[in-house]
Amino acid sequence: MAVKSVALLGCTGSIGLSTLDVIQQHPDRYRVAALVAARNADLLIKQAKIFHPEVVAIACQALVATVREGLAGSGIRVLAGPEGVLEAAAHASAQTVVSAIVGAAGLLPTLAAIQAGKEVALANKECLVMAGELFMQEVARQNTRLIPVDSEHSAIFQVLHNGATGGAVHRSFPSVQQVLLTASGGPFRGWQREALRKVTPQMALSHPSWRMGRKITIDSATMMNKGLEVIEAHHLFSVPAEQIQVVIHPQSIVHSLVRYADGSLLAQMGVPDMRTPIAVALAWPERIATAVPALDLAHMGALHFYPAPEAEDFPCLSLAYQALRQGGVAPAILNAANEVAVESFLAGRIGFVAIAQLIEVVLDRVQPVGRAASLDELLAWDQEARRLAGEWVASQ
Repeated sequence: MAVKSVALLGCTGSIGLSTLDVIQQHPDRYRVAALVAARNADLLIKQAKIFHPEVVAIACQALVATVREGLAGSGIRVLAGPEGVLEAAAHASAQTVVSAIVGAAGLLPTLAAIQAGKEVALANKECLVMAGELFMQEVARQNTRLIPVDSEHSAIFQVLHNGATGGAVHRSFPSVQQVLLTASGGPFRGWQREALRKVTPQMALSHPSWRMGRKITIDSATMMNKGLEVIEAHHLFSVPAEQIQVVIHPQSIVHSLVRYADGSLLAQMGVPDMRTPIAVALAWPERIATAVPALDLAHMGALHFYPAPEAEDFPCLSLAYQALRQGGVAPAILNAANEVAVESFLAGRIGFVAIAQLIEVVLDRVQPVGRAASLDELLAWDQEARRLAGEWVASQ
């Protein structure tokens, strides 16, 4: 069996750490060809010494000297800045690229990997939220494989391709009637708007089921994470907005479901651990062992499901549906405004309920017409949305 070489974008984050754990369990199947980090130079150096990639890249230019000094004599090439990240993403020897950079920063490196013909395990939902049509067109043009790593989209992927032994992963499924995305509900499930006004960053960072980065944890608390996943599912599986439903499932055991025309409802289940969908993406169509504990249904007992919360209390989900239905660059504007809002909330500049208020204001003010003709035009809309969002925060 040939060893598959992997480039890992976002190696020091939670997905990156889980990916390296899976790789470390299967040294006969995988090797690390490239590691990319944003700012955590110390952890990047430690990982490089363990996994011996050919190249590493650090996005922060100011830290390149630290990384080069830490890896002196190792033979590992050190790249720096945005250009270095792009070069590492398209590294010649890498066959699979795990895209785990958080936020809009992951778009260009992931696109570079696609354009280089790499197979991509996608853990960055913003790629498809911002540039879904352009992104999927490039996947088709390069005739490469894009497999989702988000637990919900991995679940849908596994259901749709159950029993598959290869072949195309990007196609329509006419027998699918509905896609159901499960959501834990976050730490404030059942809270109403007045109570949510008192939420602090420390409170919002306490997710009940998953261990995630700060930005994604806040998105989960506002339900924006689920809204972004709705947009992502639309592009990944060619499902219209009206056929995507969000269901609250606090235990996070059923990761998502697919309803078929014959009335069947198929689900993928497991304990909440990102190593499972990572292993699926790396090994598909095979299944490989992980250190994830087996799900004990008898011990679990009952599983509970509830409707999505009211838009009055958690408006971010409905704003995402609104952007998806509007189409064009509206999802990119939604994403940009949300990133500014989350950063501002974590910095204490705005309150929790103001996150959705900011996003709504920016969506109303920008009013784009149609789709972007190019990636440059799309990025220009992204920057305009961030400018308006920043002005709104400054005015509060």
